[in-house]
Amino acid sequence: MAEFSGIIAGGGLVGLTLALALHQKGIKASVYEAVKKIKPLGVGINLLPHSVQNLAKLGLLEEIEKVAIKTSSLAYYTEDGKVIWREPRGLEAGYDVPQFSIHRGDFHMILLNAARERLGPENIITGHHFSSFDQDADGVTAHFTDRQTAEPKGSARGDFLIGADGINSQLRHIFYPNEGPPKYSGQMLWRGVTEMEPFLDGRSMFMAGHNDLKLVAYPIRAESMRRGKSYINWIAERRIPSDLAARAADWNETGLLTDFKPYFENWDLGWLDIGKLFDKALSIHKFPMVDRDPLPKWSFGRVTLMGDAAHAMYPNGSNGVSQGVLDAMTFADLLDGATDIEATLTAYEEARREATAKISLANRQTGPELVMQMVKDQCPGTCGEVHSCIPQATLEEVATAYKKLAGFDKQTLNAVK
Repeated sequence: MAEFSGIIAGGGLVGLTLALALHQKGIKASVYEAVKKIKPLGVGINLLPHSVQNLAKLGLLEEIEKVAIKTSSLAYYTEDGKVIWREPRGLEAGYDVPQFSIHRGDFHMILLNAARERLGPENIITGHHFSSFDQDADGVTAHFTDRQTAEPKGSARGDFLIGADGINSQLRHIFYPNEGPPKYSGQMLWRGVTEMEPFLDGRSMFMAGHNDLKLVAYPIRAESMRRGKSYINWIAERRIPSDLAARAADWNETGLLTDFKPYFENWDLGWLDIGKLFDKALSIHKFPMVDRDPLPKWSFGRVTLMGDAAHAMYPNGSNGVSQGVLDAMTFADLLDGATDIEATLTAYEEARREATAKISLANRQTGPELVMQMVKDQCPGTCGEVHSCIPQATLEEVATAYKKLAGFDKQTLNAVK
């Protein structure tokens, strides 16, 4: 068996997951991150059961359970609080593992601490922005710069290079220099976190509205729940024209209440004070909903893409991070015991590229959230507290089809050991 060593460009969620997965297989890898200090940034994300199943294999479940919420249910509503579709999630749905709602920064720190402990801090190198690479028959050399000054920061040599450097990936740009900026969906997102009294059972996720105006919310921190509060991650989404197609995606721009709150003033869910949710926000970030077109090829010799660098997708379906975890685990499994790097990278691409392309395109059609627009388009306004204008079997078909497409339908997942 050959002994390989790798270079991972990007110390985000996917890059660190990959480092841990490779380490578990006895494969050496070093992570190079552009920022000088990795901080717990961002807001809420979901870890769906197929990713949790893999994170459990990495021995991370106990740490995640300490800080995250085990999601109990997902429901879709109209803006007046009428139920469209409700389903249990995670353990409540009969999965062998939970579904988690977690602060992105909390999850990032869990991965970072585990990577530093297991790989050694010397293999998590910050302040190194990946800029270019050279490869030959024997290996690949990655070159780095200081992102602020553009000064050279040295090079690293390995058997393979993985670009897990995000939606604005430098490695992807090298492969596809004429691709241009991410594709703007026409939807603007305002994301915030608010600590207040729990809604529903305190572990529920909901989405309300339709394609042009939508609210999503779910609790993300167990510590707040233990104090009788709920640390709620929320997303207000509104369709607006923008010049953002010509700009890079910036998910950390400060958002203003006046940009979106007035559009929700007539909403009444009955069990959540939406005005308070917005007004009491600890922070609000504004960013465009963007993605990138599926690529015809990820792997070039000893170099390949992973996570958002390979398949940045809309957040519909709450599936982006989970797909990156699957990328990392798939690659590590394929490399374990392999003798040919280039063949392994090709096999990884064959396993993941088409699957993620289908999910990306499905998310452009709003993924499982399609049920809300179906009701908006078809409801005659005569339904009761629960919408009956569309048969429940039709709604269930939409939900089940997406789970199968994304790889987390219960029967298939519980059969995996």
